[in-house]
Amino acid sequence: MRFPTWPSTLALLLVGVAVPQTPVLAAAPALVGPVDSAPLREDDARDDEDARNDQASPRVHLAADLPPETPAAIRTAATSDAAVGDWKLALALAYWTSPAILAQRALVKSYDYRIPEARAAYGLQLDYQLMQGWQRDRNDPTALQRQLGQITPMTSWGFSNSAMAVLTMPLFTFGRNASAERSAAAQRAYQKQVLRSTEQGAFYDAVAAYAGLIRDRAGVAIARDNLTALDQELQGNQIRLKAHEITVTDLELVKTRVEEAHAQLYAAEAAAASSEAAFVQKIGARADATLAPPPPLPMPVRTLEDAYAYAEAHSPVILAAHERERVSRAGVDAARANLLPRVDFRAQALYASQSPYDNYARYNEEIASVVVSGPIFESGLRRTQIADAVAANDSDWRLIDGASRDTRAAIAAAWNDWLAQNAAATRYANAATAAQKAYDGALIQEREGQITTFDVLQMALEVLTVRSSANTAQSAAISDVARIMALIGALEPGAVLPGEPRYDDNRHFDKVRHRDDLPLITPMLRALDSVPLPPAHTRPNRDPAEATAIPAATFTDTLPRTP
Repeated sequence: MRFPTWPSTLALLLVGVAVPQTPVLAAAPALVGPVDSAPLREDDARDDEDARNDQASPRVHLAADLPPETPAAIRTAATSDAAVGDWKLALALAYWTSPAILAQRALVKSYDYRIPEARAAYGLQLDYQLMQGWQRDRNDPTALQRQLGQITPMTSWGFSNSAMAVLTMPLFTFGRNASAERSAAAQRAYQKQVLRSTEQGAFYDAVAAYAGLIRDRAGVAIARDNLTALDQELQGNQIRLKAHEITVTDLELVKTRVEEAHAQLYAAEAAAASSEAAFVQKIGARADATLAPPPPLPMPVRTLEDAYAYAEAHSPVILAAHERERVSRAGVDAARANLLPRVDFRAQALYASQSPYDNYARYNEEIASVVVSGPIFESGLRRTQIADAVAANDSDWRLIDGASRDTRAAIAAAWNDWLAQNAAATRYANAATAAQKAYDGALIQEREGQITTFDVLQMALEVLTVRSSANTAQSAAISDVARIMALIGALEPGAVLPGEPRYDDNRHFDKVRHRDDLPLITPMLRALDSVPLPPAHTRPNRDPAEATAIPAATFTDTLPRTP
């Protein structure tokens, strides 16, 4: 089964996962004497008995747990352990039950909360402080007090408590809060493109698994037909040997091909069994004995150039590169905003004791102020941070060019292979028909003594080769269409599952994005804080190879005649 080769830039775009190092285990003690002759300890005997009981007991099945938005029909099909033979149901199961898709959907939900986290910076922040303290002071007499006869130190001590509440609200941060919100929005948009890439990759895997299982099952039938034909040839040649029409060498040659056909059948059956397992892996259910033929996928483009243009606007890899660049661009805006002052409103209410030694006399204090703060001199720290952020953003901008270049190369490879497989499938089908006719004629000629046994075996091998090649080409053409659509961003649920329910990632996002906004205050401060920031336009492609267009492959049907 063939799987897509995603652009290498995707590895740079997706967030890496750190794998903890496995601790080095201590060396096991050496065994003394033969293991079989060692006496069985009581613990070992108990463990063996438990293992036998576990094997005898029925396997425990955990209840399937799918997200609540899973359609009822999909939930029933996924949990009923029923075989799947319908094309649309297979793709729907991959779309709604793929662990990779479900994990990415959950991750997108976690990034949904980053938007209200960033917008919370526009609102009020109220903190409190409660204090219960003990204080002791010892004051020695001054020189004047000593002259007046006071030589004993004065000691004061006691308990007191206080309560304070502090209210803060940013009025104008010169883009600090707005850039933080832009960064959060770009991170969420980036994860959405990763979700699109994961969904389309799952669709491609499902298509490849479905078509691959049909191919490998047909491969088993082809191998069996080949074995049947060779076995009949062996039986006929055994009769002809008794009639002294052929030699023992001819018979041994046929036996060689029969044994080889058995081995080829074993390999075909192993490949089919592996494809059955891949079907479960990619679709989430076992395959029915009869699979419906896959319908043509709706390719939205007709030429390779159209595929390039479509990918620039829809490819999740390219769009993810743009969103990553927006994240680092927001970091540049935040670094530049840190050079500017900020204006905050602060209010403080204090209820405390007048004396630090008792609570008999108390006082209230309320303070409200507008505070303007900003850096004066930090030895170039903030300007260095700006340069750092600008360089990082330039790197991400270049990665857009790399994503576009890698995607174009992958599209061209898949497109050319699709054209070749389509053209080859027709030729192979014609060749299979001609080879079968030639083989049938060769059997007649063999009985008439016009050709040898070796010639018949070569014709049988030719039938096997062209039928296998035709089967492979048909499956590859289906997978190539899915691969092209996934690379350009067209293998969407609406395209492959028209009219079926779709997962709406904006539903949760719209629910939480304004959860903690303060009416009037948050929109007003947000609009004011966005004024100093430049617009977040899509960055253009700076790759000089962008203008280089390599046409699709052309195939030659007729060779020029030499004079």
